[in-house]
Amino acid sequence: MMTNQKHLLSFFFILSLAGLGSIQLSMAKEVIRIPVGVVLDLNSSVGAIAESYMTMALSDFYAKHAHYRTRLDLRTRDSADDIVTAASEAWYMMKKEKVQAIIGPQRSAEAKFVMELGRKAKVPIISFSATSPSLSPSRSPFFVRTAFDDSAQVKAIAAIIEAYSWLEVVLVYEDTDYGNGLIPYLVDAIQEVGARVPYRSVIPPSSNDAEIRREIGRLNSTSTRIFLVHMTASLGSKFFILAKKIGMMSEGYAWIVTEGLSTLLDPVSSEAMDSMEGVLGVRPHIPMTKCLEDFMIRWKKPNKMTAGLNLFGLWAYDTVWALAMAVEKVGTTSSSWSRDS
Repeated sequence: MMTNQKHLLSFFFILSLAGLGSIQLSMAKEVIRIPVGVVLDLNSSVGAIAESYMTMALSDFYAKHAHYRTRLDLRTRDSADDIVTAASEAWYMMKKEKVQAIIGPQRSAEAKFVMELGRKAKVPIISFSATSPSLSPSRSPFFVRTAFDDSAQVKAIAAIIEAYSWLEVVLVYEDTDYGNGLIPYLVDAIQEVGARVPYRSVIPPSSNDAEIRREIGRLNSTSTRIFLVHMTASLGSKFFILAKKIGMMSEGYAWIVTEGLSTLLDPVSSEAMDSMEGVLGVRPHIPMTKCLEDFMIRWKKPNKMTAGLNLFGLWAYDTVWALAMAVEKVGTTSSSWSRDS
């Protein structure tokens, strides 16, 4: 694993809850295939990259652990960026394909529903990208998050505000579970460093250019020139392109973006990147190791990638490693699983 193994204990516990820990591996030398569902938005940059990273994770893990008795059998379904579709695909795999865990779904709003289905079916839901603090693993014994939740970044953001002695900050965020979940934490952190939030701008992800332009006009009419933006890459890209056209990316304005947008800068268009010149962003620090350097080389060659590593992709990679290790250590046999002699 390229980051850490802190989630292994959670996986052991949750697999035991699912009834997998009480059965031991038989002595027969056979490979036991464990069906695991994967729910992603395959048309999104995060979904496409995560699927590729997970494929590499499986190959790397079993190349290193060829003697392991178990093998994860990943079964990927497309959520098509739709809550109902994500829930439907997850439920189908739980009931019809008897998957023993589900990795995903990709977005917080989707995870909110799927984790409840997982609780009812006693199937672990393991998310590397649903980062809203409103999703609490402590309140759902079958939900494991293998990423930082968004509240982990608020102290770093507050430190930036304090360092520049800014007294007022306008919050701009998308009207989703992901967007709304972080706001109480941000407001508290901003107030703790002596600043205040005089205005909040909430933008639905379905907004068209004209609607976003009108809201940017309202922002420009306020006296505050410090803006903190909490959006996904798709909406954030449109927002900053339009903000530049209106003239709000020039001298006299200051912009901060949260981890979600900062982490996803690599896949956005060159026009969006140009419009965001000078924007401050926060993201987790990943120490460069020999293992990570080797991975970057192998990842870029077949994919012909020039961009840097994708954080969500790395979390997806490590999720597969942790789950594969946990399943092997827990050990299980079941007549419903495929065995290869």
